Parts: sequence; structure tokens; C-alpha cells
Amino acid sequence: MLDRTLVPESKQVNDINFISPKKQRLDNGIQVFTINAGKQELVRIEFVFENVNWNKSKPLQAIGVSHLINNGTKTLSAREIADKVDYYGAFLQTEYGADQSSVKLYTLNKHLATVLPILWSILNESIFPEQELEIFKQNQQQSLKVSLQKNDFLARKSFAHAIFGSSPYGSNIEVEDYQAMQKNDLVDYFSAAYKPENCTIFVAGKFDDAGFDILNAVVGQEWHNKAASVLNKFEFTASNQGEIFIEKPDAIQSAIRMGVLSINRTHADFAGFQVLNCLLGGYFGSRLMANIREDKGYTYGIGSAVVSMKDAGYFFIATEVGADVCADALAEIEKEIDLLKAEAVQEEELDLVRNYMLGSMLGSLENAFSHADKFKNIHYSGLDYAYYDKYIHTVKTISAEEVKALANKYLDTTTFTKVVAGKK
Repeated sequence: MLDRTLVPESKQVNDINFISPKKQRLDNGIQVFTINAGKQELVRIEFVFENVNWNKSKPLQAIGVSHLINNGTKTLSAREIADKVDYYGAFLQTEYGADQSSVKLYTLNKHLATVLPILWSILNESIFPEQELEIFKQNQQQSLKVSLQKNDFLARKSFAHAIFGSSPYGSNIEVEDYQAMQKNDLVDYFSAAYKPENCTIFVAGKFDDAGFDILNAVVGQEWHNKAASVLNKFEFTASNQGEIFIEKPDAIQSAIRMGVLSINRTHADFAGFQVLNCLLGGYFGSRLMANIREDKGYTYGIGSAVVSMKDAGYFFIATEVGADVCADALAEIEKEIDLLKAEAVQEEELDLVRNYMLGSMLGSLENAFSHADKFKNIHYSGLDYAYYDKYIHTVKTISAEEVKALANKYLDTTTFTKVVAGKK
């Protein structure tokens, strides 16, 4: 019989194996990275495009194209695209990010040759119908108006703009920006960004040479999009924006978001900073959760994160607390940061974080898709798999004194931008 009074033995993860992709090129020069793994007759093909031609007077070009690219081509209406894809049990997904935009196709292998031409039409012949654009604009304006009533949205929006200014990382989108969207702006951006020279394909799932031949036959032909483009490139300087208060007199809860411009994945300290972040607020057993939620009862949840992007990184803490305890919560957050800077963490607590982080890494590699996602992370950071080797080594071996030193190096609260939306 299992004795449930005994705590299960904890063991550290020793080895984490990553599947390296096979590298190939289509006839038109597009680079293809393939993770050929899994037993199901299923494949995900992701077309990733670097964001280009940033124009702060037209901040919604890339976002608009990403949302509307599958809403009509020269030969297919939005309804026809949806019906054809659905008929074959496939799925199309578009994603916009500050650095890249992507179009993903999930399909059974046996339907690959039939479904891919639909995607090729989308990537080459999208026309962004006026009717679909107007529906998008109306929906997004209404959604934004609703979001602007939410304290957490206001805090997140204000914080990003304070840190990154008028860039895709912190662009301060307003209702008027949606009203100003024009079809010609979307067509211009589509032609400049969605072209072979700006495309990388990541394939994951059961995908052999026969599958590559189908991909090459359909997608490796000439693309029509040829407009000139310049890859987005940004430089940011850390600046202390101080406290930003967005008053909501009737607020029951106040949203807090605080943090600072920091390092990204390419920096030597990044892995160690992730360990420090996990201790502070990166998982359910973190110090912020133990204090602000479990001990004080100020919130349902609080967390922190270190975010890596192509041209920058940043650290932040976010929560929503009762408006009457907002000032106390801010004081307790700073108290936990000060403790990490003043006292070395106990080995037992550090071991728990090590096991959590290594277990999370291992658990995130559950299928071919997640292996492909891990590769994309390092590919767009200009790194190789040595990054993960160093990450794992750092998590296993970082000392309490090293964590303390990193806290003093990166968690200077006098440089933090602190946003409160609600009452304080």
C-alpha cells in the first residue's frame, strides 16, 4: 500500500534531449527546418516572416495583415478558404508578434498536396477585401473600448509604452489608429513582408522526403510579392519613468505592473536571471506568491517574468490587488526584492526551484511541435543548442551567492517604472 503520509522523493532531471532540425532549401531559396518526429500522420508547417518597414504613423499595418491575410484572395473568398480547409480536417492559424508574424497550417499528411495550394494562394494573392477590413476595424475598436475599462489592460499598455515608446514593443494603440486603417496600407505591407526572401519555414510532425517534395512543388515556385523592405531594428535606452498612476475612483481592485528594461536571451546572465526570477515570482511557490497571496491575502495571483525579444528584453512584476491594500502590496513587493538582494537564498529553496525549472523544461518537450518551438527561440536569437546546454548547466549549478549578486545587479527598484491603475 502507498503510504500517503510520506513525501515523494524528489529527483533532479539529469538529461534533456533536443531534436535538431534537418535543414533544406526550396527551389525559390526559402530555408526549411524540419523536426521529423511523432507517430501520428499529422504535420504543422509554419511560415514565419520578419516584421519590416516600421512606420509609427501606421502602427497597425503588420497586425492588420496578420489578422486579415486569410480573409480573401484573388480566387477564394474568406468563406471558401474556411470551408475548403475545414473540409480536409485542416486548420489555419495566423499569429502576430512584435518581431515576427506567422501563418501555420495543421493538416493530415494525406491531404498535404490538396491543402497547401490554398495556403500558397493566401501567401501570394491575398487582397484584403474592404468589407472584411471594415468588420475587423469595427470589432477591434469595440474590443479596445471594452479593454480600456479594465485596470490590468491599462497598466500593461501604459507600462509597455513607458518602457519601449512608439515601437512595436510598446506602441500605444488607440481607437483612432483602427479608424485610420486603409486597404492600400495593408496591401503594401503584405507585398513587402510576405515574400520568399523574408520567409523561413518550420515543419514539425511526420514529414519525410515525400512531404518535402510536395512542399517544394507547391511553395518552392515563384512568389509574386517583391516590394522592397527593411527589417525592423530598434535600440532602447533604460530610463526611469518613475510612478505612473491611472486613477479609477470607483475601482475595487488596482492593477500593478512594475519593471525595467533588461537583458535578453543573448546575454550571458540570462539563464541565471531566469533562476532569480523563478525564486521571486516565476512559479506558484515563489516568494511573491507566498507573501502577497498566501500570507497577506492581497491577491489571487502575482507573478514576475523575464521577457526576451529580438532587440530588447525586460523584467516585470504584475498583479491585481484590493484597492485598499495597494500601497501595502507595493511595499511588500519591494521587501521581497530587498531580501533577495540582502540574504543568500537557502539551499533547500534553491533546489526546489532547480527541480521546477528543469522539470518544466523537460515537460515542455512533449511533441515535435514543442521541439520546433524551442528551436525557433534560439534561431531568431542567433544562437544554437549550446544555449540550452548552458541554461541547464546554470540551473543545476548556480549558487546562492550568484543569485544574490544577480539580484543586486538587475533588481534596482529605484530604476523601475511602476504603473498603478485604479486607486492607491
